Parts: sequence; structure tokens; C-alpha cells
Amino acid sequence: MFAFSFRLLYLKHMKKSDSRNEKELKNFKLGEEQTKYAQTYNPAVLEAFDNKNPKDIAWTTFICTEFTSLCPKTGQPDFAKVFINYIANKKMVESKSLKLYLFSFRNHGDFHEDCIQTICNDLVKLMKPKYIEVIGEFTPRGGIAIFPFASYANSDKRFQNIYDQRLVNYAPGKYSTELSRVY
Repeated sequence: MFAFSFRLLYLKHMKKSDSRNEKELKNFKLGEEQTKYAQTYNPAVLEAFDNKNPKDIAWTTFICTEFTSLCPKTGQPDFAKVFINYIANKKMVESKSLKLYLFSFRNHGDFHEDCIQTICNDLVKLMKPKYIEVIGEFTPRGGIAIFPFASYANSDKRFQNIYDQRLVNYAPGKYSTELSRVY
């Protein structure tokens, strides 16, 4: 009861400009009765929404702990944690669409490095962020763990500097999970 009353009080005092209006939300597939999962790689499921604060610089991080793709040679499943860190520009990725997009790799046969680069490229195409990096921490198979890193920065010198610094300083676990927590 208290939580419900607090929510009503919060909604009464919230400014109209703070919340999304129906026009902004009408094209999203959120809340559909039945979610349709793509059975093959499908970047068309990705959706973006307007960033209300495009002049600000703020990091957004997504961690997908259950990423799956297929080895293109053997057809065996590969499992990974995928980290997506980005600084938005005018658009941001909608999280449910991102989940459905990442799920679409489940039956996709590609090498780890290609999956991570594809995710990065698709998100750049969708959002045109100021900066983005995608990191995969693939579960070892055959005794080898693979941690691919892909990134992009727009032409602004500040973001080019982030791109250069993070690329030069990249090491497994540096921008994702500390290796001591993995093994």
C-alpha cells in the first residue's frame, strides 16, 4: 500500500517534460502480448529512442550474461558475457530490442571476433553514438578463452581520444569483468 501511495505522489509531482509521451512511445513494440524471437541473426529488431540529454556526456552499460552463438565450423554453441559501453549522442538503444537482437545470434554461425564486431557495427548504424565499445568474454572451449573488443568513436576529438586510450590500454577484464572474478 505504501509503495502504491508513494508512486501516486511521485507521479503527481513529476513534471510533464520528465516523462515520455504517447507519441514518443507509439512505435515501440514494448508490451506486446507475445514476444517474437528471431531464429536467425536479425538487426531489424533493434529500436532506438531520442536521447533527452544529447549535450551531456554519460556512459551507459549493458551486460548480457547469456549470449550464445554457434561455431561456424563445428556448429557447437559458444557462450559469452557481452559488455556494451557507450556514450549516446541523439539516439539510445531500447533495452528489450537489444535483448531480442542479441538473442538472434543464438543460431548464427560466426567466429567470436566477428560477432562482437557485428554487434558494434549494428549499434553504430542504429544510434550513431559519440563512443561505443563492445566486449565479449567467451567461455573457454578447448582450453582457450577469447575476449574480443570492438569500438567506434565519432569525429569529435574528445571521443577520438577515448577511443585511442581504451584501444591502447585494452586488456581482458579491464573494461568488463576483472579476470580474478572470471576464473
